[in-house]
Amino acid sequence: MIRAREALAVDLITVGADRITARVRVVPGCALRTSAFPGVAAEVLALMPDLVRHRCECGSAHGIAAELVDTELPHLLEHVALELMARSGSSRSLRGETTWDFAADGRGVFRVALEYDDDLVALAALREGAAIINGLIREHGAHDVQDRAD
Repeated sequence: MIRAREALAVDLITVGADRITARVRVVPGCALRTSAFPGVAAEVLALMPDLVRHRCECGSAHGIAAELVDTELPHLLEHVALELMARSGSSRSLRGETTWDFAADGRGVFRVALEYDDDLVALAALREGAAIINGLIREHGAHDVQDRAD
Protein backbone atom coordinates (compact mmCIF):
# COMPACT_ATOMS: atom_id res chain seq x y z
CA MET A 1 0.00 0.00 0.00
CA ILE A 2 1.38 3.47 0.84
CA ARG A 3 5.09 3.48 1.71
CA ALA A 4 6.63 6.21 3.81
CA ARG A 5 7.26 9.45 1.96
CA GLU A 6 5.03 8.66 -1.03
CA ALA A 7 3.06 11.59 -2.34
CA LEU A 8 0.68 9.67 -4.62
CA ALA A 9 -1.25 6.50 -3.86
CA VAL A 10 -3.30 4.70 -6.50
CA ASP A 11 -5.89 2.91 -4.40
CA LEU A 12 -8.61 1.78 -6.80
CA ILE A 13 -8.55 1.03 -10.53
CA THR A 14 -11.56 0.27 -12.70
CA VAL A 15 -10.90 -1.32 -16.09
CA GLY A 16 -13.48 -0.47 -18.73
CA ALA A 17 -13.81 -1.49 -22.36
CA ASP A 18 -11.43 1.21 -23.61
CA ARG A 19 -10.16 3.08 -20.56
CA ILE A 20 -8.96 2.61 -17.04
CA THR A 21 -10.02 4.96 -14.28
CA ALA A 22 -7.92 5.20 -11.15
CA ARG A 23 -8.68 6.83 -7.84
CA VAL A 24 -5.47 8.61 -6.95
CA ARG A 25 -4.89 10.12 -3.53
CA VAL A 26 -2.41 12.81 -2.73
CA VAL A 27 -1.48 11.69 0.77
CA PRO A 28 -2.44 13.99 3.65
CA GLY A 29 0.23 16.55 4.41
CA CYS A 30 1.53 16.59 0.85
CA ALA A 31 1.06 19.55 -1.46
CA LEU A 32 -1.41 18.99 -4.28
CA ARG A 33 0.44 20.95 -6.95
CA THR A 34 3.75 20.50 -8.73
CA SER A 35 4.70 24.11 -7.97
CA ALA A 36 5.35 23.03 -4.35
CA PHE A 37 8.20 20.87 -5.66
CA PRO A 38 10.49 23.17 -7.66
CA GLY A 39 12.37 21.30 -10.34
CA VAL A 40 10.14 18.22 -10.47
CA ALA A 41 8.42 19.26 -13.71
CA ALA A 42 11.79 20.06 -15.32
CA GLU A 43 13.15 16.66 -14.27
CA VAL A 44 10.10 14.87 -15.68
CA LEU A 45 10.53 16.77 -18.96
CA ALA A 46 14.24 15.86 -19.02
CA LEU A 47 13.37 12.18 -18.48
CA MET A 48 10.56 12.33 -21.04
CA PRO A 49 11.29 15.02 -23.61
CA ASP A 50 8.40 13.85 -25.81
CA LEU A 51 5.99 15.14 -23.16
CA VAL A 52 6.23 18.50 -24.94
CA ARG A 53 4.25 16.86 -27.77
CA HIS A 54 1.27 16.29 -25.46
CA ARG A 55 -1.81 18.43 -25.83
CA CYS A 56 -3.74 19.44 -22.78
CA GLU A 57 -7.31 20.68 -22.68
CA CYS A 58 -6.84 22.36 -19.32
CA GLY A 59 -6.95 25.81 -20.84
CA SER A 60 -3.27 26.71 -20.51
CA ALA A 61 -2.21 29.02 -23.31
CA HIS A 62 1.46 28.32 -22.60
CA GLY A 63 1.67 24.64 -23.57
CA ILE A 64 2.12 21.47 -21.59
CA ALA A 65 5.63 22.27 -20.34
CA ALA A 66 4.37 25.43 -18.62
CA GLU A 67 1.26 23.62 -17.39
CA LEU A 68 3.31 20.90 -15.69
CA VAL A 69 5.20 23.48 -13.61
CA ASP A 70 2.00 24.33 -11.71
CA THR A 71 -0.59 21.57 -11.97
CA GLU A 72 -2.09 18.90 -9.74
CA LEU A 73 0.20 15.93 -9.05
CA PRO A 74 -2.37 13.46 -10.47
CA HIS A 75 -2.53 15.53 -13.67
CA LEU A 76 1.25 15.11 -13.96
CA LEU A 77 0.69 11.38 -13.41
CA GLU A 78 -1.83 11.32 -16.26
CA HIS A 79 0.72 12.72 -18.72
CA VAL A 80 3.62 10.60 -17.45
CA ALA A 81 1.49 7.45 -17.78
CA LEU A 82 0.36 8.40 -21.31
CA GLU A 83 4.00 8.97 -22.29
CA LEU A 84 5.05 5.62 -20.83
CA MET A 85 2.24 3.99 -22.80
CA ALA A 86 3.45 5.66 -26.01
CA ARG A 87 7.00 4.46 -25.29
CA SER A 88 5.57 0.94 -25.00
CA GLY A 89 4.03 1.15 -28.44
CA SER A 90 0.55 2.48 -27.68
CA SER A 91 -0.87 5.14 -29.97
CA ARG A 92 -0.01 8.75 -29.18
CA SER A 93 -3.64 9.58 -30.01
CA LEU A 94 -4.82 8.02 -26.73
CA ARG A 95 -6.17 10.55 -24.27
CA GLY A 96 -6.38 10.99 -20.56
CA GLU A 97 -8.38 13.08 -18.14
CA THR A 98 -7.88 14.12 -14.53
CA THR A 99 -10.90 15.19 -12.51
CA TRP A 100 -11.78 15.77 -8.88
CA ASP A 101 -14.72 16.49 -6.63
CA PHE A 102 -13.31 17.31 -3.20
CA ALA A 103 -16.82 17.89 -1.82
CA ALA A 104 -17.82 14.30 -2.62
CA ASP A 105 -14.51 12.43 -2.33
CA GLY A 106 -12.47 14.50 0.10
CA ARG A 107 -9.48 16.76 -0.31
CA GLY A 108 -6.69 15.23 -2.33
CA VAL A 109 -8.74 12.55 -4.10
CA PHE A 110 -8.59 12.62 -7.90
CA ARG A 111 -9.78 10.42 -10.77
CA VAL A 112 -7.25 9.75 -13.53
CA ALA A 113 -8.72 8.15 -16.65
CA LEU A 114 -6.54 6.78 -19.45
CA GLU A 115 -7.75 5.48 -22.79
CA TYR A 116 -5.89 2.33 -23.81
CA ASP A 117 -5.26 -0.06 -26.64
CA ASP A 118 -3.80 -2.61 -24.18
CA ASP A 119 -5.13 -2.61 -20.63
CA LEU A 120 -2.00 -4.24 -19.20
CA VAL A 121 0.21 -1.54 -20.70
CA ALA A 122 -2.05 1.16 -19.23
CA LEU A 123 -2.02 -0.46 -15.78
CA ALA A 124 1.77 -0.81 -15.81
CA ALA A 125 2.20 2.78 -17.03
CA LEU A 126 0.01 4.08 -14.22
CA ARG A 127 1.98 2.12 -11.61
CA GLU A 128 5.37 3.11 -13.04
CA GLY A 129 4.30 6.74 -13.48
CA ALA A 130 3.33 6.97 -9.81
CA ALA A 131 6.69 5.42 -8.84
CA ILE A 132 8.59 7.96 -10.97
CA ILE A 133 6.73 10.93 -9.48
CA ASN A 134 7.02 9.61 -5.93
CA GLY A 135 10.74 9.08 -6.43
CA LEU A 136 11.30 12.60 -7.75
CA ILE A 137 9.33 14.13 -4.89
CA ARG A 138 11.33 12.09 -2.35
CA GLU A 139 14.54 13.38 -3.94
CA HIS A 140 13.31 16.95 -3.53
CA GLY A 141 12.60 16.39 0.18
CA ALA A 142 9.57 18.67 0.16
CA HIS A 143 6.93 16.05 0.93
CA ASP A 144 5.37 17.84 3.88
CA VAL A 145 4.61 21.14 2.14
CA GLN A 146 0.95 22.15 2.44
CA ASP A 147 -1.01 24.07 -0.17
CA ARG A 148 -4.59 25.24 -0.59
CA ALA A 149 -7.20 23.56 -2.72
CA ASP A 150 -8.06 25.67 -5.74
